[in-house]
Amino acid sequence: MAEKLTLDALKAMDAADPLKEYADRFLIPEGVIYMNGNSLGPLTKDAKKRMASAVENEWGNELIRGWNTAGWYDMSHRVGNKIAKLIGVDDGEVVLADSTSVNLFKTLVSALHLNPGRRKIISEKGNFPTDLYIIDGVRQLTGEHYTVETHERADIMDAIGDDTAVVLLTHVHYVSGEIFPMAEITEKAHACGALTVWDLSHSVGAVETELNAAKADFAVGCGYKHLNGGPGAPAFLFAAKRHHAAMKNPISGWFSHKAPFQFVDEFEPTEGIGRMLTGTTAVLGGSALEAGLDLMLETENSVRFQKQQKLNATFQALVLQECGGLGLEVVSPQDASDRGAHISFRHKDGYAIMQNLIDMGVIGDFRAPDRMRFGFSPLFMSFENLYHAVEILRDILKSKSYQQEKYQTVNKVT
Repeated sequence: MAEKLTLDALKAMDAADPLKEYADRFLIPEGVIYMNGNSLGPLTKDAKKRMASAVENEWGNELIRGWNTAGWYDMSHRVGNKIAKLIGVDDGEVVLADSTSVNLFKTLVSALHLNPGRRKIISEKGNFPTDLYIIDGVRQLTGEHYTVETHERADIMDAIGDDTAVVLLTHVHYVSGEIFPMAEITEKAHACGALTVWDLSHSVGAVETELNAAKADFAVGCGYKHLNGGPGAPAFLFAAKRHHAAMKNPISGWFSHKAPFQFVDEFEPTEGIGRMLTGTTAVLGGSALEAGLDLMLETENSVRFQKQQKLNATFQALVLQECGGLGLEVVSPQDASDRGAHISFRHKDGYAIMQNLIDMGVIGDFRAPDRMRFGFSPLFMSFENLYHAVEILRDILKSKSYQQEKYQTVNKVT
């Protein structure tokens, strides 16, 4: 029988934590246990200062001169190179740009262009909806020139064949947290002549992600989850250098032009990853994101990932210890090393329970129809946080306080 996890034991784990000092760099309201950094990272003190400077000093004082004097024009590449350090790629292979959805469209169309003569796009059933919507949008825009196949996770490898053009998958599943074997799937795709597009929205900054080692072709990801860039933060786009000369951006804009300030009518793409840019960089959002990245890059990837897995496994063990028999069912892989930085539990009253938890200061989130998600962010979360969160969860489940009418109304954002 496993040894009982006590508050003292978890406090001892915190005392030995090499990242414990970083919690003070985040602005989390008093009395809140924040377990939703996998959906929206909290505000950092660094980002608050950086945003104030970007607004007051750069925008306020420099005005339009800021494009030259404050580094705005180079931001998409500068921040992209910082993200590159988190996903195992080289400088010049990542740019900050647009939203995840727009970048999915750009990378998918570019990958299809690089693989002419093939008509099949493969993805996963139950993938994050926007990924599937973007795929379907591309299919419709091309006059249904392409066929789309979605398969159960276990069947993806067998589905990739000699007629496959592109495989578009999310590396870490947004609900279960299960991690796809990126290297193996990419190898199978390449062996069949297909290209890959990976959605890293729940991967970047959360789990080990080595795109170049896996020989990935394209990838996208968002800046507002584990990178702590703020709501609606700009996204990023990766394209392997081997594709730069031939890839075409379907939303070519002036920032992807070879000489944007010559203002000519004819489009001539710039060289390198910059040809995947479109319009003007979101400077304020990019400033907040860069502050979050700079904080994260003060630490080693491996140290963050190890703590994340330890938090993840400890929370699971605490739930089993304190909430066994109270109606929760794990819908994530049992081993923390097989899932990303969150775990999900099923309960028939999952939405109401999560609303009750949030009301009590434990903030996770809910995914229809019945899944509660709890995220683990190693830079600001403590092991003691986990103990108190599970205490509150246990008391809610035992008392059934979630049955109160105020927890039954479903909000627009869950």
